[in-house]
Amino acid sequence: MHPVLRLYEDVLSSAEKIELRLPPVPRFIFIVHGSATIGDEAVREGEAWQGETAVKVKPGPTGFTCWRWELARGDQGSTTANAPGMVTHEKLTAFLETLPKGELLMRGDSVAFPPSGYAYLHRHQGPGIRCLIEGGIRIDTHGRSTSFGPGSAWYESGPDAVFAQASSDKPSRFIRVMILPRELHGKSSIQYVNEEDKAKPKSQQYKIYADAPISFGTRK
Repeated sequence: MHPVLRLYEDVLSSAEKIELRLPPVPRFIFIVHGSATIGDEAVREGEAWQGETAVKVKPGPTGFTCWRWELARGDQGSTTANAPGMVTHEKLTAFLETLPKGELLMRGDSVAFPPSGYAYLHRHQGPGIRCLIEGGIRIDTHGRSTSFGPGSAWYESGPDAVFAQASSDKPSRFIRVMILPRELHGKSSIQYVNEEDKAKPKSQQYKIYADAPISFGTRK
């Protein structure tokens, strides 16, 4: 069975002594609203945390909403939220049939576009789940077009070619977690399909929150 990448949304109000306990798996947490203490680290709105050990997540003074990506074996079930008063749901689950062989890297970043920005037809060197945080975006792949609004998530396999078109009337940005070959640490994973697009100016801008080797089992 293929490994699985899951994206959850967790909402936890502020309350004394309430905390979310998470088991050890490779994960990336992005704080959408509010603030939290993850392990010993204070993480504010718009910031992120990455790790793979068991960890406690405590809400800040106003609580928090977070997006939580977790990588697990295919035979592992979903991580059950176990904090009183917490609301959580699984936004998207993807079985990683195109997971790279060998040692792996978990990259959490954001991709931002100006109004009417776009990404030329491209591929990536590993699979991942994206979630739009602002604006709007249309993803063209496999001869189909799908539009997404804020809070919507989608999966990209990596090898399948994708064209992205952002909203015409506002900036757009999504948060992304990809599982990549470890040799891409600090390097771009994008591969443009058409040779003539490689040297053209690009409208998208990146911000990397985490680019961390993970100990998830390798494939021969």
